Amino acid sequence: MSAEPAFLLHRRPYRETSALVDLLTLHHGRIRAVAQGGQRPTSKSRQRLQPFTPLLVTWRGERELKRLNLMESRGATALLAGEGLLCGFYANEIATRLLPLELPAGNVFAFYTALLEALPVPAARALALRRYEWSLLEVLDATPRFCTPDGGALDPHAHYRFDAASRAFIPAAKGLDGRTLRYIDHHDWQEPTLSNALKAVMRAALAPHLGTTALRSRELMRDLAQRRQR
Repeated sequence: MSAEPAFLLHRRPYRETSALVDLLTLHHGRIRAVAQGGQRPTSKSRQRLQPFTPLLVTWRGERELKRLNLMESRGATALLAGEGLLCGFYANEIATRLLPLELPAGNVFAFYTALLEALPVPAARALALRRYEWSLLEVLDATPRFCTPDGGALDPHAHYRFDAASRAFIPAAKGLDGRTLRYIDHHDWQEPTLSNALKAVMRAALAPHLGTTALRSRELMRDLAQRRQR
């Protein structure tokens, strides 16, 4: 096979000296593979297999667990720190948890690449994250429906909460107003006043697919926020 652009999502020890890795690839979505020698301190594969580094990889194997054959860097590692780094960990964590193995996800790859470019810039960070989250929901066929469960239009003066069963919005005493949800539906996402509402919608839509286990990246983000308040 020809070399495939990829990013490392997750790596853990496998047997004595190898590593088990999850990669986000351009044409094959998430793959899981064994990187032989990936745990040896001096191995080239360990040095190359770093988060946020553009890679070129090949692999072999017909089953779910592949074996990496070739791994090369195809660019510089994104220089992330602080909140930007934690957002990068979050992006990797939700892709590892949400994407089924070998489900083509070209848009996810594109928005992940754009996200890495945006994360060092605080003003660009939130919008890039929301677009990346939306791409994950799209590939899962799980994007919110900006209507009531029966397909009715949202009242701009009413308030709503997301209903996971129907992927739509139901009236609520508290929640997001219909006008804001209409803006989101039309993808007017650059409006600064939509930032919190966008985050709330994405979190609600992703929650049923992430399960009940807490995201480690969110816990680290909360810790960082608490330290800043001291």
